[in-house]
Amino acid sequence: MDQSSRRRLGRTGLTPSPIGFGAFKIGRNEGVKYEHGYALPDEDACASLLNAVLDQGINLVDTAPAYGSSEERIGRHLASRRDEFILSTKVGETFADGVGRFDFSAEGVRSSIERSLVRLGTDRLDLVFVHSDGDDLAIIERTGVLDTLVEHRDRGDLRFIGFSGKTVEGHLRAIESGVVDCLMVEYHPLDERQSPVIDAATTNDVGIVIKKGLASGRLAPEAAIPHCLSPSGVASMVVGSLTAAHLEHDLAIANAAISNP
Repeated sequence: MDQSSRRRLGRTGLTPSPIGFGAFKIGRNEGVKYEHGYALPDEDACASLLNAVLDQGINLVDTAPAYGSSEERIGRHLASRRDEFILSTKVGETFADGVGRFDFSAEGVRSSIERSLVRLGTDRLDLVFVHSDGDDLAIIERTGVLDTLVEHRDRGDLRFIGFSGKTVEGHLRAIESGVVDCLMVEYHPLDERQSPVIDAATTNDVGIVIKKGLASGRLAPEAAIPHCLSPSGVASMVVGSLTAAHLEHDLAIANAAISNP
């Protein structure tokens, strides 16, 4: 892949592909916000998709405990290629029996990291985001989640700390914390409320990854992807798909947008 179409993810120094693979759809199809339902891929289809993702130059794979069987499937099919990609997961939310549950306690975070390492078949996580329930300020100021992530970073379980929130105020507070290396924010042509966050993160050398950049499938990639990647501080946008050809198409759009701004 042409390195000119990659941007540095803030002070992490990581250089993700401008399109990352969001691994929600390989593990969960309950309680979803997409316009159309879908069946989970079988193991052969999942293996084929995940390997195609890496083969076509996408080197950021984003998952979470709340994404059903996503972590286990990534571990089964990509553990042998672990050094080829940036692995991102989350703490704070789980999903079981059709219900999402949040736990930002120190013990909950420790258990979550330990489970993720086993499921993903790895000895280190490149990025671990706090999976916010929307009460961003309370999570940062009233729980031990960030302190616990620092402990795990210092002992080598993870490399960099992220925050995936929902509010401008929460994201700005995450930047102010001094320990958050990367933010995952929703941003697209229909919702630019996070623009001040992107600006502040860029000023403070905090990385930015865009989530829901296609508005959960409501926006055409041709228009949305260049818009999402237009701020220079945005390193990547995560896209979920069960079709390798769609991801390849999106990556081509993103490469062109960065190479020819």
